Amino acid sequence: MLQRALIYFPDRTDVGSVADRLPGGRDLTLRTEDALELTAWLVPPSGADRDVAVLYLPGNGGNRLGRLDVAREIASRGFTVLLLEYRGYGGNPGRPSEEGLALDARAAAAALRAEGFEPGRTLYVGESIGTGVASRLVTTDPPAGVLLRSPFTSLVDVARAQLPYLPVGLILRDRFPSAEHLSGSEVPVLVLHGSADDVVPSRLSAELASRVGNLQDEVVVPGAGHNDRIWFGPFLADAVVDLADAVVG
Repeated sequence: MLQRALIYFPDRTDVGSVADRLPGGRDLTLRTEDALELTAWLVPPSGADRDVAVLYLPGNGGNRLGRLDVAREIASRGFTVLLLEYRGYGGNPGRPSEEGLALDARAAAAALRAEGFEPGRTLYVGESIGTGVASRLVTTDPPAGVLLRSPFTSLVDVARAQLPYLPVGLILRDRFPSAEHLSGSEVPVLVLHGSADDVVPSRLSAELASRVGNLQDEVVVPGAGHNDRIWFGPFLADAVVDLADAVVG
């Protein structure tokens, strides 16, 4: 439990209905394989509808309200956006863990299929630890393409970079082995990272890019840190457009 308290920083506040904040937005109830009911937000396209869905997989802090602006930005490019809220975040029951987040993501992928979006018209966008969730989801529910923002080879490698004097490889339970999940995958992957990231070292993002089975592109933003505003606005949304144009028929 102590390890997970150092990995996950949920804002557990119940943020209410998306309809109160966004015309046309809908609350979705996701049902996980371990019998949790999670609330997520579905953001409709506000531009010309591409008939493509984006599953947005957040990082380890805050809650979905803090990602609503980036969801709006992506939706303005014509995408339907499912803004996932993990267990233990944003009023949802449960406690986060690697296995739990994997189940949450699978429930979200199933919800998009129920909304009529087949895998060939679905993209995953992962942010920070959400890149580890997305990388695992690719192995069970492969989409048309994946955008990974500030990804890592594994969470163990990130911990080693941050805590070089501790035997983290022996003690860390939640490991998120993204490179292992993606090395044999045929799903196209777009990797974005900043050269000044002080949470996930840029070299780990670059190494992940070098090890994925089907790299669509790698984009390094000079001087960008881990949570800079560039990752939550037009730049990120335009990258989703580039990925969709490349991989969705």
